[in-house]
Amino acid sequence: MSTDPPTDPSEPTRPTEGPAPAEGAAFTEGPASAEGFAPAGRPRGARAAFRHWRRTRPFWAAVWTGIGGFVIFFLPMAPLGKILQVGVGGIAGMAGGVVLMAMALLILLLPSQRHTAGVLAVIAGVASFPLSNLGGLFVGMVLSVLGGSMAFAWLPERPAGRTRGLLRRDRTTAETPVPPVPVGSGTA
Repeated sequence: MSTDPPTDPSEPTRPTEGPAPAEGAAFTEGPASAEGFAPAGRPRGARAAFRHWRRTRPFWAAVWTGIGGFVIFFLPMAPLGKILQVGVGGIAGMAGGVVLMAMALLILLLPSQRHTAGVLAVIAGVASFPLSNLGGLFVGMVLSVLGGSMAFAWLPERPAGRTRGLLRRDRTTAETPVPPVPVGSGTA
């Protein structure tokens, strides 16, 4: 009895030995093309795909916000000798940590909502100072404020073709001056 899966002759097989891939093409796992090679413009693997995905969103802002929320959430669960406040403050700290971790996920998964999530992360981080053991012993507060402000300030990449700014003028408009408009007193 063989443990090999049955092969279907209608499916194309990958070349095991033969010509090397064309320059600019990379060998991929899966059915990217009939020959088994990816086009030159596509990412070549999981790491390149993750890098491309990471650069299309405020990744580091979400990481810092999530770590800050993690610190604020788990500090009230520390042994009693290491925390400053027990009781309602511990519950408020856990709630603030949950809010911060939720904002980190929102920043990461919905980059269009980064402004709202960033402002809420900064507010929750600053509110954790009096509510949760000095904001996670300052570490969680600083990380969540840093992540929230990074999320608010993040801008998506501009396309490579657009390089004109507000102060740069076209040559056509710079060469043809606009005639002055007479400003009168309103009487003829």
